[in-house]
Amino acid sequence: MIQLGMIWLTFTAIQGIHFERMFRQPPKTLPLIIVLFSTAIGYLCASFFIGFINAVSQLPGLLR
Repeated sequence: MIQLGMIWLTFTAIQGIHFERMFRQPPKTLPLIIVLFSTAIGYLCASFFIGFINAVSQLPGLLR
């Protein structure tokens, strides 16, 4: 669920950039590039978030 949420969040954030304005003729594969890029960034953010939560949850055991 966290990974899907992060992918959705990055997809909506990337759509707000409007890459179409940067090209005179946007490539036909631009929507696919946006989906793949948002999937990659969302997966990396979710992995970082899950790793951070795991590290914080193990912190009390390290302090004992």
